[in-house]
Amino acid sequence: MTDKEYRVGIAGTGAIARVHALAVGKAKGARLVSCYNHSREKGEAFAKEFSISFYSDLESFAADPETDIVIVTTPSAAHYEIAMSAIRHHKKAVIIEKPLETTVEKSEEIIRAARKEGVMISGIFQSRFFPSSLLVRKALDEGRFGRLTMLTAQFNWYRSQAYYDESPWHSRDGSGVLMNQGIHAVDLMLWFAGDVDELCAYTTVLGHERIEVEDTAAACLKFRNGALGIIEGTTASWPGFLKRIEICGTKGSVILEDESIRAWCFEDSREGDDEVVLRYASSSSSGGASDPMAISSSGHIASIQDVVDALNEGREPFITGEEALKAVRVVSACLKSSGSPVRL
Repeated sequence: MTDKEYRVGIAGTGAIARVHALAVGKAKGARLVSCYNHSREKGEAFAKEFSISFYSDLESFAADPETDIVIVTTPSAAHYEIAMSAIRHHKKAVIIEKPLETTVEKSEEIIRAARKEGVMISGIFQSRFFPSSLLVRKALDEGRFGRLTMLTAQFNWYRSQAYYDESPWHSRDGSGVLMNQGIHAVDLMLWFAGDVDELCAYTTVLGHERIEVEDTAAACLKFRNGALGIIEGTTASWPGFLKRIEICGTKGSVILEDESIRAWCFEDSREGDDEVVLRYASSSSSGGASDPMAISSSGHIASIQDVVDALNEGREPFITGEEALKAVRVVSACLKSSGSPVRL
């Protein structure tokens, strides 16, 4: 069977949409054909840059027979309407930039609709595709960590006041440090350790004005496997530091900083272990620590490629809707906690 070329439309033409557009161009078997934005000025500029069709009407965009896959890159709280239109009315495959939506309920409804209509849905959590992350997952599957004891997800980043003032959606529902910036670290922690049984969190605003969402958060978690976890993050930590994940176990521990590996220590030392830190010593970007767009595009290319390959092979994508929902559940529980334990 000859692999099909999948035509892609992007809903939303902001900064992250450019990353997706460039990634589509590098994914084998994918071609960008259209974009949607309710703002004609922004949408037409994006369409001109990438030589594609522009739609200012959502239904016309979603209904375009020339489009096979819709990528949703709008502000987080606007994912639902676009995803549901593409899924329910036009049965398009959908890729949604993190998070799926800003609430568990809306995220679940999107997933249910996709399952009912028999269309593919995938979430963007590009950090799972990093070679360093995959190497940790392999070591976990091989039991090299022994029993997991402690996991830490740390994202002490910096965003200026202008970041919030110039793009008002950054300061509104679903755009706090947990759901907007830290959700990548939360997702990796869950991918490594599994489901959370209970957590307790504190969230607050300490470094910015005129925002309705948290810019600083800390949480303690108890995983279903018995391990404990810590989530800590802020957008008020100048100058901003790389996302850091620590995975500790009775027989091994690893420290990740964005795409790099800072520590790789196992009781059952194997050939090649000494080379791991040297091989993964540096990141290809600053991971968005102080600049939202200073990120590697490799994970987005891999994400889109995986969806194209999954469609051709008739399999589930690497990051299904259900997988992408897990981080939304934990972040939502953190926001709900306010110092009181929340069972998941």
